[in-house]
Amino acid sequence: MRTVEDRRRRAVEDAVRQGIVGPKQPVAGFLDVDAIRDAARTLREAFRAPRILHTFAVKAAPLVPVLRLLADEGLGCEVASPGELALARAAGASPARTVLDSPAKTGAELREALALGIAVNADSREELARLDALVQSAPTSSTLGLRVNPQVGGGSIGALSTATATSKFGVALRDEGARAWLLRACAERPWLTRLHAHVGSQGCPPELMAEGVRAVYELAEEVNAAAGRQQIATLDIGGGLPVNFSSDEVTPTFHDYARLLAGTVPGLFDGRYGLVTEFGRALLAKSGMVLARVEYAKSAGGRRIAVTHAGAQLAVRTVFAPESWPLRVAAYDAQGLPKTGGAVAQDVAGPCCFAGDLVAVDRPLPLLEAGDHVALLDTGAYYFAHHYAYNTLPRPGVYGYTAAEGETARFVTVRSPQTLAELVAEGGAAHAAGLTALR
Repeated sequence: MRTVEDRRRRAVEDAVRQGIVGPKQPVAGFLDVDAIRDAARTLREAFRAPRILHTFAVKAAPLVPVLRLLADEGLGCEVASPGELALARAAGASPARTVLDSPAKTGAELREALALGIAVNADSREELARLDALVQSAPTSSTLGLRVNPQVGGGSIGALSTATATSKFGVALRDEGARAWLLRACAERPWLTRLHAHVGSQGCPPELMAEGVRAVYELAEEVNAAAGRQQIATLDIGGGLPVNFSSDEVTPTFHDYARLLAGTVPGLFDGRYGLVTEFGRALLAKSGMVLARVEYAKSAGGRRIAVTHAGAQLAVRTVFAPESWPLRVAAYDAQGLPKTGGAVAQDVAGPCCFAGDLVAVDRPLPLLEAGDHVALLDTGAYYFAHHYAYNTLPRPGVYGYTAAEGETARFVTVRSPQTLAELVAEGGAAHAAGLTALR
C-alpha cells in the first residue's frame, strides 16, 4: 500500500498531467480520501466508550462531499451557524447526530434546531432563558446542554484558546457564584441533560484540554449527586486536538489523547456517561494540500522569490500569523515530478497585491522557476474554508483523490472552481444601477 507521501506524489503528477492544475487553472486544493478514512477509523478505534458520538466540526471543511464521506465513516456534524447546518443537512447528516454550538444563536436558529431534533448546547445564561421559553412552547426530541468555560487557561495561540478567564464562550465556571448558579440552573431544568466544554485547538496542549474535561466531569458529578439521579447523561468534550505541521507524522494521535483522558478523568469511560467529540483539524489537516503553479521567478535584494497562485486568499492564517501557522512547502517541476537540485533559500509568494502575501520566507527549496509547482501541505482543514476575497480572486476548485499502488490517481470534484461570472454576480452586478438611482 502506498504511503501518504507516495499517494501525494502520484496525485501531483497526475493532476498536472490531466490539466487539473495548469496555465488555465493555476491553483487547486486536494484531499486524500484514503487518509480521511484512515483518520476516522483511528478516531473510532481510540475511543472505546460504550456510548459515543463522534461529530466533525463543519467549520474545518464546509464541503458537502466531505461531510458525506465522514458520515459514511460513522461521524455526525457539529455546526455553528445556519450555513453549516444547511451543509450538514445537504450531506444527509441525521439530526440525531448533529450538534449546534455557537455563542450567537438567534431565536430562529434555536427554534429550527428544536423542531428538527438537533442537539443544542446553550452558550450563556441568556440563551438558556430563551430555551426555557421554547421548551415550554413546543415539545422537542433535542438533547439540550449547557456549555461551560472551565477557565483552565490558554495555549500558545490566544485567538484559539477558548477556556481563558475572559473567553467569550460558555458560562464561566470559576467566576464568583457561577458554580452555585450552574447547579441551581440544572436542578430547575430536568431537561438539561448534557454539559459541554471545549478548551481550544491548535496551540493548546492536550494536558490542558484534559484538565478542561475533568472540570466539566466533576461538575456533572455534582449535578447528579444533587439531583439524586443521572440527570447529566452526556458529556460533550469538544475537539481541538493540535496537529503537527512539521512532518507527515501524526502527533499527538487520537490514541494518545484517549489514554491521557483515561488517566486524567478515570470515570470518563466507565459507561455512566455518553460522550460526544467535535474534532475538526485533527481529522482532516493531514489529508490535504494546495497545489499551485509558479507564474514567475525573480530576485530582489539577493533573495529569490517564486510568485505563485497560492497566497492569502487560501492560507490567510499562514500569511498573517506565520509564527503560529507555518506550512511545509514541497517543490515539483513543470511535469509535476519532485523537483531536484540543491536547496536555495527563497520566498514563496502569493498573488495578492500586498507585500506580506508570503506563505514561506527564506525557505530552503530546490530552485523554483516559472512553470514549476509548489504544494502547501497539511492544508486539509480550514484552508478550504477561510477564503480571503481580497483582489477578488476566485475560490479554487477542490478535488478528492485516491492513488492505489500501481495505478494513476483518480480524481473527483469536491467543489468546482469559482467562475468570473459568479464573482461578478457576488459583486452586486444585479444591482449595478442601484447607487446611481439615488439622486
